[in-house]
Amino acid sequence: MLSSWKVGRTCLNKCFAAVTQASPLSTASEAHHTTSPYKLHRLDHGPSTEVTYTRDEALELYRQMRMIRMMETTAGNLYKAKIIRGFCHLYSGQEAIAVGMEAAIDKDDSVITAYRAHGWCYVRGISPHGVLAELTGRKTGCANGKGGSMHMYNHNFYGGNGIVGAQVPLGAGIAFAHKYKDDGKVCISLFGDGAANQGQLYEAYNMAKLWDLPAIFVCENNGFGMGTSTDRHSASTTYYTRGDYVPGLWVDGMDVLAVKEATRFAKDYVLNNGPILIEAATYRYHGHSMSDPGTSYRTRDEIQEVRKNRDPIGRWKEIITSSGLVNNDDIKKIEDEVKKVVNAAGEAAKTDPELPVEELYTHIFVDPPSDMKIRGCDDSIWAATK
Repeated sequence: MLSSWKVGRTCLNKCFAAVTQASPLSTASEAHHTTSPYKLHRLDHGPSTEVTYTRDEALELYRQMRMIRMMETTAGNLYKAKIIRGFCHLYSGQEAIAVGMEAAIDKDDSVITAYRAHGWCYVRGISPHGVLAELTGRKTGCANGKGGSMHMYNHNFYGGNGIVGAQVPLGAGIAFAHKYKDDGKVCISLFGDGAANQGQLYEAYNMAKLWDLPAIFVCENNGFGMGTSTDRHSASTTYYTRGDYVPGLWVDGMDVLAVKEATRFAKDYVLNNGPILIEAATYRYHGHSMSDPGTSYRTRDEIQEVRKNRDPIGRWKEIITSSGLVNNDDIKKIEDEVKKVVNAAGEAAKTDPELPVEELYTHIFVDPPSDMKIRGCDDSIWAATK
């Protein structure tokens, strides 16, 4: 897995170095963008809607969003081919949230999310190979093939969690650890609009505010809790106000720079004032999971309209090319290289070795005694029943 990651990263670095050299058609080094307006709750002021970005940043944000989209498309195809089994929740359409937020924090800040986690795994440092191999249960996966779609981890990334809403109190605990250590870091806890009605979220808000924890709670509002629209499952759909005494902020989750600026503002805020709640309005192109066609509770025309007019990658491409910072040749180079990297990762995810049987019961305890037996986990019995 490591060698594949190094090869992929080296290839990407060469591509990125090539496209960040100013071409004859794009000589500008920075541009300005007016973000979508924000909505505020219990805040005197919010993030700036006027943002400056560089050519390098424009290309990097585009590359990351395109990588996630291609990775998820590949995961969907592997699932349809029955190479990925079990649950598989795709992030297509929501890329601007993970990419924009990651651009405003550093690797020592913490992130915890729900089971729609592949995009977040990538921006937190897991290679496409590590993600896709995990989905197919290979030992080169980021959790050795044991976690699958919903349980992936990395440095200061506390995973996708399979219990609806359970990551939010866990995130409050991580934020408490940051405050206890006084390390100047924050924890971002993400959940969907379907989880927003969970009682445990309000318990977490309460403790976070009592102790003024550096906690950023983020509702990725993609419009549907499983197959039920927000209007049908929530009496109040203004999720950024749901913290009551916790200040809130609404951001267009399809605008990557708006998300980045909102996160930059939120990080500074929580380090000085305690928790904040962000609602990032977005849209998912696929069903709740791959077992859900996603068209029984919405029309195909609705999905296509969002893809055409609000797609975060398409919007960003239009912004950066019209600004003169980037040209179509730059975009094509990135797209070609992303395709190479993800295709190679997809092939490896089909051919890499699986874990041997004796590894099924490891990673339960740290450094267990050599003669330790785990009740009910005798691999010799399992082997005899094959």
